[in-house]
Amino acid sequence: MVDDGRFIETDQLYRDRRGIVVRVTSYDRQERRVIFMRPDYAHACFVPKWYFEKYFRKFEGKSEG
Repeated sequence: MVDDGRFIETDQLYRDRRGIVVRVTSYDRQERRVIFMRPDYAHACFVPKWYFEKYFRKFEGKSEG
C-alpha cells in the first residue's frame, strides 16, 4: 500500500447529533470526509467534513465500552 498522504489516521471519540458516541478513525483529505465507526455496527461510516464540524462534538468523558 502506497502512503500518498490521502488519509490522516486518528483515534478520537465524538458525540453525534443524537448523542451517540462514535470513534473517528481517519480523515480522507482527497474527498474531504471524516471516517468513523458506530458502536455495534461492523462497517465504517463517513460524512463530509462540513457536516461533521456542524453536528459532531468532541466527547469529553469515559468510553462506554
